[in-house]
Amino acid sequence: MAKVKFRYNPDSLSYDKIETGMKYYLSRTLFYFFFGSVLGLLYFFAYSYLLDSPKELRLKRENARLTTQFEIMSQRLDQTVKVLDDIQRRDENIYRVIFQADSIPNSIRKAGFGGVNRYEQLQDLENAELVMATAKKLDVVMKQAYVQSKSFDEIIEMAKKNEEMIKSIPAIMPLSNKDLKRTASGWGYRIHPIYKTRRFHSGMDFTAPTGTEIYATGDGTVSKITREKTGYGNRIEIDHGFGFTTLYAHLSDFNVRRGQKVKRGEVIGYVGNTGTSTAPHLHYEVHVKNKKVNPSHYYFNDLSAEEYEEMIKISSISNQTFD
Repeated sequence: MAKVKFRYNPDSLSYDKIETGMKYYLSRTLFYFFFGSVLGLLYFFAYSYLLDSPKELRLKRENARLTTQFEIMSQRLDQTVKVLDDIQRRDENIYRVIFQADSIPNSIRKAGFGGVNRYEQLQDLENAELVMATAKKLDVVMKQAYVQSKSFDEIIEMAKKNEEMIKSIPAIMPLSNKDLKRTASGWGYRIHPIYKTRRFHSGMDFTAPTGTEIYATGDGTVSKITREKTGYGNRIEIDHGFGFTTLYAHLSDFNVRRGQKVKRGEVIGYVGNTGTSTAPHLHYEVHVKNKKVNPSHYYFNDLSAEEYEEMIKISSISNQTFD
């Protein structure tokens, strides 16, 4: 028999019997079930929307790592673009000039990608802007590398077909200059040593004692030998063919005659101080299709990359020429 329960009633100052039948227990059960359900829902929403699950935490960490990797990749691509730009400048200003190849316009080297949106599938990503920017940089680098590769293929073919031309290119310095200390004044505007005015120096000066041997910088034919008291003084001009000619000025003496064929490295004359000159030195010029060009672009048989940079630095320090 179930135990009878009472509750004290302060109004009547007596004990009232508590009903504990089926209806009572059912109501209590429903009450606790409802309360537990509400509490469970509150915990569920708090856990779902305010707290991250272990899986979400892992995904967030992975997303942060991927974002960092994309940022690093983007920075490295920027560095690669700079290297490619330098290679392209060398290609345009040295290699293609040497082989007299047509320039590749920037409209081809740096052409964009037209047509459909290539990055549409990336727009829904959380870091879409970073991912799309990195993808675009990668596409640009790949295209520039492809164009540059084709350019080098073209130059290699020209080199194979033009062995005679390669021998004729003025590709060495005109005198012994292993330590580069004889490099005096380079291409560009300088102060004239006599007139003290700013003039364009269309060649390179090399200081050396009188009588120092001067070499032909490429195969060719001596086209002109001139003795003068002013200007270039005693000078030699060599026609190398293929549009190349070289000029050697202020010589003390000659070792060739007009019409003589010479080989690269052959002694053609000797350093002097003739003509409009303030000290013994050699003034050297390179002409391509009758246009004067910077001789330093053609020392690729003589110098390493480091030596070339050092020579350019030395030749740009002097603000005054010797002629």
